[in-house]
Amino acid sequence: MAIKVNARETELKIGKNPGYYYVMTPELYLALNQKKVIKEAALRSGVSQGVMQACWDAAGEVIKAWATEGHSVALPGLGTIRFAVRSQAVANVEKVGVDLIKSKRVVFTPSVDIKRELAATSINITCIDRNGDIVKRITTDGGEVENGEDEGENGSSQNSGSSENNGSSGSSSSSGSQNSGSSSSVTAPTISGTTPFDDSTQVTISGPAGSTIKYTTNGVAPTATYGNDYEEPITLNASATVKAVAIIDGVASEVATKAFVKNGSQGGGGEEGM
Repeated sequence: MAIKVNARETELKIGKNPGYYYVMTPELYLALNQKKVIKEAALRSGVSQGVMQACWDAAGEVIKAWATEGHSVALPGLGTIRFAVRSQAVANVEKVGVDLIKSKRVVFTPSVDIKRELAATSINITCIDRNGDIVKRITTDGGEVENGEDEGENGSSQNSGSSENNGSSGSSSSSGSQNSGSSSSVTAPTISGTTPFDDSTQVTISGPAGSTIKYTTNGVAPTATYGNDYEEPITLNASATVKAVAIIDGVASEVATKAFVKNGSQGGGGEEGM
């Protein structure tokens, strides 16, 4: 088994260096729905699909109930799941309040076996040029597995805070177990604008205090180093999906996405090159 990745030669406008770049994206398979998973699990375990469905439903209810109470709940063969919050840190206890909580989130911590399996999984990269021709294939053997944002090398919990001045969010847990996941400590920006629209629409993007914003309209997710610099509202004259990240001290937030649809159109690119 291997993870399949396509590196497609795509025209991008990156700051002062526009041109063609090979952009890598995973080749996704079809999502396996609950019915398919239950059927396969029933075949492997030798029990009926009805029994497996009942066990599935019961396990789901238990996991939700215990996670809501603040427990880190085991997921068989996978790892653990828990609920957590992302909040801003303050020095003055008088300022502590629910308004400091920026978001609630689900944290999944993979088990050692899952990490080992991923580390041993090879990656197949297929390079496709601008004409759609395959020009190169690369296969890697294994590799390192990235730790979660709050997970130290020994797996202990390391909660990250932030000062009151920069307005960025830290991360705190509802339990003492280790944190995991790829969530950024920077709050994602907010994308606003009218959709659907007739002739054109103006899109505004706002991020946390002290942040800069990069955005794209070409379908490729922006990063701390890739994308258009947002300085003023964007005018769209055609359907487009705007993606944006907020950046503080070189750290990018999760990608915010909003689709804008022009009335009477079947979709399409925006006015911006990225």
